Amino acid sequence: MVDVTPKDPTHRRAVARGRVFMEPETTALVARGAINKGDVLAVARVAGIQAAKRTADMLPLCHSVMIGAIIVNFDIQDDFIEVEASVDTVDRTGVEMEALTACSVAALTIYDMCKSADKSMVIGDLALWEKTGGKSGPYRRAADAADSGGRSRSM
Repeated sequence: MVDVTPKDPTHRRAVARGRVFMEPETTALVARGAINKGDVLAVARVAGIQAAKRTADMLPLCHSVMIGAIIVNFDIQDDFIEVEASVDTVDRTGVEMEALTACSVAALTIYDMCKSADKSMVIGDLALWEKTGGKSGPYRRAADAADSGGRSRSM
């Protein structure tokens, strides 16, 4: 692990996004709350929050940080559900991995809950979208970066 003890704690924030690509019929089922396993987005939100809190347990060289806030939101489109996870802390290291972990586990939960309705789902486009705080300064992904790769279902 990198030694972060000499660093001063600062406010840090990270935002990650990913998508679960699926058939339009499946997104309609999710939107109507008609998936047999229950409320897909509510369960995925809780799963993402739990995952962010346990990130250091899963990633061997990731520091354990005191998380101040975790927000997991969803945007249902015609053929995908976008997952966005935002994590805040006041600590000596950033929360990029916590945001990415929350986003990916929320996406996996959507997949798990919808797999009986749609075997063709694909999880993709997982990326860090924003980071603030720390020595390296702010980072913001260009809005067109997600749309320029043609990665929709080919990942």
